[in-house]
Amino acid sequence: MAMPVSKINASAATLTKNRTEESIVPQSGMCVTCVDGCIGMCEIGKSAYRGHEVIYPQQFGVITSAAEKRYPVDYSHFNIMGTTVGAHGVEADSDKAVFPAVNLEVTLGHDNGIKFKLPWVIPGIGSTNIAKNNWEGLAIGTALAGTGLTIGENVAGMDPESVIKKGRVVDTVDLKKRVKLFTDNQRDGYGAIIVQANIEDTRLGVQEYAIEKLGVEIVELKWGQGAKDIGGEVKIKNLEKAQMLHKRGYVVLPDPTDPNVVKAFERGAFKEFERHSRVGMVTEESFGKRVEELRNAGAKYIFLKTGAYRPADLARAVSFASKYKIDLLTVDGAGGGTGMSPWRMMNEWGVPPVELHSLLYRYMKKLSDRGDYVPALALAGGFSFEDHIFKALALCAPFTKLAGMARAPIAAAMVGKTIGRTIADNQVPVYIERFGNSIDDIFVTASSLRKELGKKEFEKLPTGAIGLYTYYERLAQGLRQLMAGSRKFTLEHISRDDLAALTLEAAKISGIPYIMELDCEEAEEILNQAACVTA
Repeated sequence: MAMPVSKINASAATLTKNRTEESIVPQSGMCVTCVDGCIGMCEIGKSAYRGHEVIYPQQFGVITSAAEKRYPVDYSHFNIMGTTVGAHGVEADSDKAVFPAVNLEVTLGHDNGIKFKLPWVIPGIGSTNIAKNNWEGLAIGTALAGTGLTIGENVAGMDPESVIKKGRVVDTVDLKKRVKLFTDNQRDGYGAIIVQANIEDTRLGVQEYAIEKLGVEIVELKWGQGAKDIGGEVKIKNLEKAQMLHKRGYVVLPDPTDPNVVKAFERGAFKEFERHSRVGMVTEESFGKRVEELRNAGAKYIFLKTGAYRPADLARAVSFASKYKIDLLTVDGAGGGTGMSPWRMMNEWGVPPVELHSLLYRYMKKLSDRGDYVPALALAGGFSFEDHIFKALALCAPFTKLAGMARAPIAAAMVGKTIGRTIADNQVPVYIERFGNSIDDIFVTASSLRKELGKKEFEKLPTGAIGLYTYYERLAQGLRQLMAGSRKFTLEHISRDDLAALTLEAAKISGIPYIMELDCEEAEEILNQAACVTA
């Protein structure tokens, strides 16, 4: 069995490294020989002069980050099983059961009124610069693809142009723009824009504002994410903005209203403030009350997102989602992150994805077996490709409707945006120039998009959106091929039987059969039938 391994004391995420890179003490991560006179390139050394700044990945605003810890079991410890027999969801005819015939559409919600062309969603990405700077590509690309996008926490509260009266949001610029970019490009009712809220958002009435003023139908309550055990945080380089956020009720460190802190900032003793969100205090009473408030405010669908908390908290999420008829429950395993989660927390906190999702399946099945309402599920935890999506759909089948992905779609949007800049500057890199020098030559979906949208609309598209759309096109075709190989031509036919565990440990944790024990009875029966014929 693979043993857990942490990347400690030195990482590209914190811009640190060991002096003796080949000789590291496993537990502490320190150099085997720590010498007097070293300038402090490791995390300990950097902490000696930058202190709390080194808690977070660097550089804020232009990166996403994810944990480097290797867990004993991960999704690579399962393989997808194919078969030569039959077909589900289409006639078992070789001329009809071809992979382009696989239907990836999914519906969810209490009335099945939410429809996606593809079975994945971008969970909450909120007030970080990496989200804001790429939102145009993310929103338009998601809308064109007909999937889901969640506006994460603190967007309205962080917006200097938000109008707040008597402690409640009455107008915004950023949130309004984010919703509009999606809805203006939504096609035939496919896909969804979701507005998430944490403690501060709830106090500011952000979701009520989004429902009433922006026409948002889906809102999401948040109990955290897989990256961290605390509320969200960002870095603020502007004193006036730090003071504004302090006034709006955020926890801002150091205190931007303290005259001594102001003087220290102005003379350059430190260059950025930290804005933190509060931790939630979950009770059934407060949860039920909030769900009722949102429904009374006009929310058509209510989601809940929870993170890698201990099993009892996962059970609470499942139980509350069932009792209060939540439409979608997203469960995010430890390790991921799109923002500024504390680096050590990302690596050393929470229940890893396979373990968390295996517990989730047990809890959901228990409720289902006794006839209780069960919400649709979205599973998240570092997914990026079609095999991950298939495995997520299968591990918690039949309850899983969607895979949640954030870092990978952001990467696709960022690359698309960057390629667009190189085209505009006539500086297309050689690696990409082999495909051409124009949008139509480089992006493989450009011709179909141009035909579908028309020349005028196509030429308005930001290349970040084309990049995301093209990445999604690849995922869709790859997923269709995997499903066709398993003879599953619609999503509802994907089952846990489509997976096999490659290790006994993975089998024990998940309840998925070990590959050497798979199909034992059926194989024996086939062999016995052959023996009978021979006799």
